[in-house]
Amino acid sequence: MSTYRVLITGEDIQKKVSEIAGKISTDYRDRHPILIGVLKGSFVFMADLVRKLSIPVEIDFVQLASYEAGRETSGCVRLVRKLETPVKGRHVLVIEDIVDSGLTLSFLLDYLGRQQPASLKVCAMFDKPSRRNIDVPVDYVGFTVPDEFFVGYGLDFNQQFRCLPDLCILEEQN
Repeated sequence: MSTYRVLITGEDIQKKVSEIAGKISTDYRDRHPILIGVLKGSFVFMADLVRKLSIPVEIDFVQLASYEAGRETSGCVRLVRKLETPVKGRHVLVIEDIVDSGLTLSFLLDYLGRQQPASLKVCAMFDKPSRRNIDVPVDYVGFTVPDEFFVGYGLDFNQQFRCLPDLCILEEQN
């Protein structure tokens, strides 16, 4: 049985989402960006963020895989779901749940960069720079978090706990 403890409350997360949405709305006014969510973890953050933006946006999703069952990355990233929307000449904002090692995000930025967007930036609700193996830019950050394994607010452990409104530290599992 897994247990967890709350690190950041859902209320604090929602305040931060509003703050980020205000910055993005200002930075992208008159640009009509495309927001690209990284499935599955970013869907909760992206849904909250889109509803708080004051600018028109388009959305699309990619799905990448680097984790097998468990807590450790396999070290190999693969594209599971490609974009449906062309991004050439568009202002692109990648929406991530958490940036950890940088491996997955580096792969995605390379994939998108080859499609020649007008601009390419990253927004992550959680950033764990202590785990970074590859230096990647994160332009909008909600919270910098410690080197723990998190669940909640879209983050999962073996497809469980995504629905928790808070960011929680997974403490044990049997």
